[in-house]
Formats: sequence, C-alpha cells, structure tokens
Amino acid sequence: MYTMVLSILHRFTGVALALGLCALVYWLLSAAAGESAYGQAAWLFRGWAFRALLLAWLASYCFHFLNGLRHLAWDAGLGFERSHARRSARVVVVLTIVAFILAAWMLFAPRAGAP
Repeated sequence: MYTMVLSILHRFTGVALALGLCALVYWLLSAAAGESAYGQAAWLFRGWAFRALLLAWLASYCFHFLNGLRHLAWDAGLGFERSHARRSARVVVVLTIVAFILAAWMLFAPRAGAP
C-alpha cells in the first residue's frame, strides 16, 4: 500500500513539476522580451493564486526529490523488504514535510529591510 501510494504520488509530482517548468520558462522568456513583457509576468506572478501554485510546486519538488532518492536505492537493490519499504516511506513523508516547511519559510518569510 505504501509503495503504491508513493509511486503514484511520485508520478503526479513529476507532472506538476513539468507544469511548473513551463511557468519558469514563461517568466524567463518575459524577462528576455523586455520591460513591458516582464511587467505583465510580474503582475501575473504577484497574485495569491500564483503563490499557492508556487507552494504546491515546492511541495512537489521536495517530495519528488526525496522519493527519487528512495527509487535510486531500490535501483541499487536496497530496501525491497516490506519493513524497509514501509520505514523508507515514512522517512520520505516526514522529510518532505520538514523540507517543505523550511523551504516555504525561507521563500515567504518577511526579511528585515525588504520591501
């Protein structure tokens, strides 16, 4: 059960990250296109909806990266036993939550002197 759920989530987060990459490419292309194009992109990315998407992409990245390390261990032949698979699943979920909270705090925490 753990393996199936995390495997499906791994695929889902990979798709979410691909969509996030499209947003990143749009932002970079707008920066290269000039001031007015960048202003439009900045206005679009400034809203609460984009911040929610950014948080979702951040959570997706944290999970996808950590679960990808778990898959690499499996590729090396490690952790196939049921107890190891369950333990590594719990570790991935806990580390994902911790990494997401730290990264979100670093991204969105107000800084002294910042506008």
